[in-house]
Amino acid sequence: MQLLRILAFPFSLIYALVVYFRNVLYDSGILQSTEFKTPIVSVGNLSTGGTGKTPMIEWLLRHLSAGSGLAVLSRGYKRKTKGFVLAQPISTAEEIGDEPLQIYTKFPEVSLAVDEDRIRGIKQLVASKQPNLILLDDAYQHRKVKPLFSILLTSYGKLYTKDWYLPTGNLRDNKRSSKRADLIIVTKCPPDLDNESQRRIIGELNPGKDQKVLFCTLEYDINLKGKKEGLSLSGLQNKEVTLVTGIANPKPLIDFLRSAEITFDHRQYRDHHYFTEKEIDFFNSKPLILTTEKDYMRLKDSVDNLYFISVRHRFLGEGEVILLKSLEKLGD
Repeated sequence: MQLLRILAFPFSLIYALVVYFRNVLYDSGILQSTEFKTPIVSVGNLSTGGTGKTPMIEWLLRHLSAGSGLAVLSRGYKRKTKGFVLAQPISTAEEIGDEPLQIYTKFPEVSLAVDEDRIRGIKQLVASKQPNLILLDDAYQHRKVKPLFSILLTSYGKLYTKDWYLPTGNLRDNKRSSKRADLIIVTKCPPDLDNESQRRIIGELNPGKDQKVLFCTLEYDINLKGKKEGLSLSGLQNKEVTLVTGIANPKPLIDFLRSAEITFDHRQYRDHHYFTEKEIDFFNSKPLILTTEKDYMRLKDSVDNLYFISVRHRFLGEGEVILLKSLEKLGD
């Protein structure tokens, strides 16, 4: 895999040029971005995934006070439908995507829709639901829409400044595009990340004078969830556990489970992987399958002994206060 990425370096140069000139066209006004009266908050990254966008959307939904006036729009990556689809109680991962289903399952009062055409999706959400605020998921590089506020995520383990363009690296946008963000959040940090290390990272990111850089860590729930009775993390220590992941970066979860002295057989698949019948049969032959919440959305109707471990962002220092104050100003 690494060799293929190295061999693909000439293609990454072509990709970088295309991205660069596309941004020039938008920055110069030749290509236009559409603005909306409804406040829009964009959450995204410069890379192909693994920065914790879905937990960040959930954090925002949990902390914003707009209640039923909130809406979320995603493209619904890897769904098997096209066009605008509004989430319903009977929606499946195939219809709206695993991550949108995860969000809607937790926040059924929120108007959630998917559409690969973000402008069309926003217009339909506004026409049908009249939301007070729309959270635009995974749309930082989607410049056809001009949000009122942009949140850029980057992972502690792989800052965008240390990445390279697709297909050699994981970048899908120009590093200088980070200057469009109102806030830059470094996710998946060690919980004990000290101030000196934070200052070093801020220096590496080199934010603009009006940009703030925040830091957050992942917190895993020790109470597992599933179709059967509840199970605590400590209850896994004497069980045969098969860990199934179809996410961009399972390393933080693996490290957490090992720190909790959980022994497991790890079956790793590509991000958003749709499991085959053979794989499902294998999972059902095992006494206990542990997975991520996103993977649970694709497996819950097929696997019996299935549990998932949920995760949240927790901000370090004054990060939570700074983010909430920044969002409160959107109503001014």
